[in-house]
Amino acid sequence: MSRFVLVGGGVATAATATGLREAGFDGEIVLVAGEPHLPYERPPLSKEYLAGTFTRDDFRVGAQDWYADNDVEVLLGTRADALHLGERRVALSDGRSLAYDALVLGTGVRARTLPGFSGDRVHALRSIADSERLGERLAPGRHLAILGAGFIGCEVAAIAVARGVRVTVFEPDPLPLARALGPEIGAAMVAVHREHGVDVRTGEVVASMTETASALQLRTAGGEVVECDELLVGVGSVPNTELAAAAGLDVDGGILTDEFGRTSAPDVYAIGDVAVRFHPGHGRRVRVEHHDTAVAHGGVTARTLLGRPEPFTGLHYFWSHQYDHNVQSLGRATEEGTRVIRGSVEDRSFTVFSLVDGRIRAMVALDRPRDLLQTRKVMAVDHEVTADQLADDAFPLKSLLPRKAPAGRTEVRT
Repeated sequence: MSRFVLVGGGVATAATATGLREAGFDGEIVLVAGEPHLPYERPPLSKEYLAGTFTRDDFRVGAQDWYADNDVEVLLGTRADALHLGERRVALSDGRSLAYDALVLGTGVRARTLPGFSGDRVHALRSIADSERLGERLAPGRHLAILGAGFIGCEVAAIAVARGVRVTVFEPDPLPLARALGPEIGAAMVAVHREHGVDVRTGEVVASMTETASALQLRTAGGEVVECDELLVGVGSVPNTELAAAAGLDVDGGILTDEFGRTSAPDVYAIGDVAVRFHPGHGRRVRVEHHDTAVAHGGVTARTLLGRPEPFTGLHYFWSHQYDHNVQSLGRATEEGTRVIRGSVEDRSFTVFSLVDGRIRAMVALDRPRDLLQTRKVMAVDHEVTADQLADDAFPLKSLLPRKAPAGRTEVRT
């Protein structure tokens, strides 16, 4: 009987296990979770779970009993310490060794740390434990400082302010989120945060930190000292490639794979945030840290494991909820091309498209869910469109889609 070993307790490996069982695979599946929890979704850690509106049950991947009911062995609190690829074995932190017929690495990423910024009052946000620890400190009247106005920093700032916490955000770039989503979204969201009382300090770098008995003292590059009760370091992530690199797999900013998720070793795959996967649509390898991409990786990898190789060709999708605003991105929002704005930037209801050779290659929307739904369909059929059409808010995007033939008729186009 075949045994597939899945390393990592995130949505990518959970989707692989689900896909295998749904496709009828009746061999052994062992999921090495690492954390003491069943696989769970990470986006709520900086949103609903931190706000206290979600319990753990609300963002677990699958029902509590699904894994046992479907004969998926989950090793909670157990890590993979070494890969012996020649022997096709995984050495575990509890001293055991697992033989495998196929190995799937979904080791994910970890929060990036900064030298000199550590201690009981300093936080990262990547796990349930991180979110719970930070949430316990967000009491009304306390002061939270955040290094980095990326997605995590901005989402935590919104939750903290709603809980009565004073928030200061330090962002070295001129605008938050601009490198990922463009200047229009960055300008709109920095204004929203400031209107809600967040002290967003763009273009400022915190150079050092000193801890006193009662507070943290942050010294900026300009010499100003800012005191806070708690500090969140949200300056990006680092792919967990050490296990793969030590085993001799090809690694470069992540674990390198082809379009099917296959690494440089036979029967070893990499999926999710840690994978630098060849994407046929981009013509190059890309690493994407998005929930939906990780889930999709798991599904196509399950089919590949069962002898039905399928490349991942999907669009990268991301969303972020901040206050009453919803930011959604499809494709790579900073893709080169002509930038076309639809809607009103002033009213904070707009979409920015990246148009290349008459085709939409990416889009990012602020409070325009209909634009996203229709654009996803237009991009799927790769329909040609002009900049004037996209910029015209009265132009229906759905008119770009192929017409459905009436029932009982077959539409023929010449």
